[in-house]
Amino acid sequence: MKKITFPKEEKAAIVGRIQQYFSDELDQTIGTLPAEFLLDFFTTEIGPNFYNQGLRDAHAALLTKMEDFGEAIYLLERDAKK
Repeated sequence: MKKITFPKEEKAAIVGRIQQYFSDELDQTIGTLPAEFLLDFFTTEIGPNFYNQGLRDAHAALLTKMEDFGEAIYLLERDAKK
């Protein structure tokens, strides 16, 4: 599987949210480097679970749309004269 990566700006924003979470919820400060390490840990260890669930959700949505599409085609059929 391809490694999950984020663009530099997005990673910085996520790190900022981690730091804000520690400050707001845990009354602790966490530096940029530890926050980046925590993000890397979650990305490699837990990220694939979220990614796979997203794929399953997308697959289910696609199947639903395909069923709707098949039904729409069926409704377009005409009676053949014999």
